[in-house]
Amino acid sequence: MQMDSDIEHLGFQPEYLDRIEPAALAGRKIARVVAVHRDSYVLGRGNGDCFAELEGKLRYGAASPADLPAVGDWVIAAYYDDDHHAIIHQVLPRKSLLRRKTPGKKIDFQLIAANVDTAFIVQSLDGNFNIRRLERYLVMVREASIRPVVLLSKSDLCSPARIDECVARIRDAMPDLSVLPFSNKDGSGLGKIEDRLAPRQTHCLLGSSGVGKTTLLNRLCSGTRFKTMSVRVSDGKGRHATTARQLLRLSSGAMIVDTPGMRELGNFSVDTGLAETFAEIAALAARCRFSDCTHEHENGCAVMAALTEGRLSEDRYRSYLKMSKESAFHEMSYLEKRERDRAFGKMCKRIMKHKKNRR
Repeated sequence: MQMDSDIEHLGFQPEYLDRIEPAALAGRKIARVVAVHRDSYVLGRGNGDCFAELEGKLRYGAASPADLPAVGDWVIAAYYDDDHHAIIHQVLPRKSLLRRKTPGKKIDFQLIAANVDTAFIVQSLDGNFNIRRLERYLVMVREASIRPVVLLSKSDLCSPARIDECVARIRDAMPDLSVLPFSNKDGSGLGKIEDRLAPRQTHCLLGSSGVGKTTLLNRLCSGTRFKTMSVRVSDGKGRHATTARQLLRLSSGAMIVDTPGMRELGNFSVDTGLAETFAEIAALAARCRFSDCTHEHENGCAVMAALTEGRLSEDRYRSYLKMSKESAFHEMSYLEKRERDRAFGKMCKRIMKHKKNRR
């Protein structure tokens, strides 16, 4: 198969063609999901966008939200009405998938973005700065095998000493992490961010509301294109300016996904993300006497020994333990839900078969 130059500008790689059966493209085209709305999608091919909906088989046959398209996904779609409308028939295998637990009590995955190369995790240097929250984002990003970069916004509001202190706190816990302070107001540090925006690579902005993601996006787009919201004076919390996930192509040829602010960030099925984010604890755990050590009370626990001797940060240990337990609980609940869904599906099939045999 020959690669379409239009979609190549949106980041389509030649090796992706090996994942596609030639017959699947009969009368159809490869496109990228550039926006997701409640009941529809927007597809891009580098030469214009159009609204799309899911084929019935894909919509009703999905076993979980992870089977449905996310922003950044590559899909196979049939185009109609002079390419003004499309039907999505297939989601192509992903290079990466950012996902979190759905907000609230429901235990399921919520998709954030697919096929992302670099995730920019934005925290502001005011009251929003929080190492524990940053660890949660890093677990999610590293679970997806995406390269993380931390952006510290509102540097114009802080003294150099405060900026250095925050950067040092992050690097003390995670020495290999790239950290870039910047200011949307005076433009300091923006050049270093732009240097990270590689052409035909997909980047993602993550962070709480009010940290300056949308303002940063406006600066990167060389002009105000997206609505921003002020931070509430009463509690310093941000208000959502972005309400839908969307993928944008910058003049440099880089692509960036803007996402709504996240006030709740639950994770599950994140063993790899936890091990990479808390690498020092994972290394200690490998030396525990028991392979199923909980790192709370067992004899021969290397993690507890390091904590007692002061070689391990109490805050890091508590954060790791909290996320590990949370992930295990949510994963168990999710598996139980899937089992109930399967049992219900089997029951429906038996009833339908019984009715058919009685005719």
